Amino acid sequence: MARASSPEVRNEAEESLARMQTFDVQQLPRESELGTELNFRAAVEPAERLVSLYKRLSVTALDDLSVQALQQIKDRANTDFTHLKQVLDFKVATQSNPQQTRDSLIQQIAQTYEPSFQILHPYIAYSLHRSADFQRLDADARATMQAIADRARKLETQLQEHEGEAKRVLEEVRKVAAEEGVTQQSIHFKNEAERHEGEAVTWQTRTVNLAWGLGTYAVISIFLHKVPFLAPTNSYETVQLAVSKVLVFSVLAYMLFLAARNFLSHKHNAIVNRHRQNALMTHKALVEAANESGVRDAIMVQAAGCIFAPQGTGYTQESTVDTQGARPVVELLSKSMPKA
Repeated sequence: MARASSPEVRNEAEESLARMQTFDVQQLPRESELGTELNFRAAVEPAERLVSLYKRLSVTALDDLSVQALQQIKDRANTDFTHLKQVLDFKVATQSNPQQTRDSLIQQIAQTYEPSFQILHPYIAYSLHRSADFQRLDADARATMQAIADRARKLETQLQEHEGEAKRVLEEVRKVAAEEGVTQQSIHFKNEAERHEGEAVTWQTRTVNLAWGLGTYAVISIFLHKVPFLAPTNSYETVQLAVSKVLVFSVLAYMLFLAARNFLSHKHNAIVNRHRQNALMTHKALVEAANESGVRDAIMVQAAGCIFAPQGTGYTQESTVDTQGARPVVELLSKSMPKA
């Protein structure tokens, strides 16, 4: 068939066809308005059959039909819709014989299927053939697959171009993450150093106070025997007063000793944690400056020793430097040197 030459006829036919395809047959009964005697419940089944017939005709098939065929479809759709519209517009008050008019309308809807089928079935058959046009579907599928293949090749080329850059960025990220992970661990030693420094200040204050207290007591104890109610009257009281002075003095002296030891201990721990923090913060620069792997290993061993090995300071009795860590450093350095 030739294509329609008038877009207006085609649009009118499409509107009439769409109106029948989208018609809601559940509006026909109108039981709430007409009651059980005059409702159009009997018109629902033939109306559904009629609307289903129109739904089998594809709107896209109208593009291939002639003007005469489009006019025929439009007129038939308008006629059938008029029968349905009469049911929706039915009013009991305007009818002399409502029962007879109701039955006539239901009969019209039931009888309209046959002439509608005779007119629409060629176009429905063509619509189904057009929808099942396997050659056209195959051509469309091939075009779609070719477009997908072209797009896939383009994406593959782009991925290959960016693969090298992605690998380089990934290595940089891993390197930075590893370095940052090691450097960030220094925060733990920093926190410990600050905590020990705070405790050292506290115990330093206590030590000074105890020293002043002990000195004050030593001065006061010289004049205790001159206090009237503490003055000894015989040898027994003299010995007792002397022993009590010694005991009190010993307790104060021991408390002063413990306070000083705590002060020195916290000060020692603060210095050691500062050493460990500095080792983690500065080892990166030393490793990057080294050109040989053996030197880098030696630096890492030395940094690990500074972090984990006990370290002496001026606040502890054993302040000698541990020389056991020098052996692995020398061994690592010897491995990196070329043999003669």
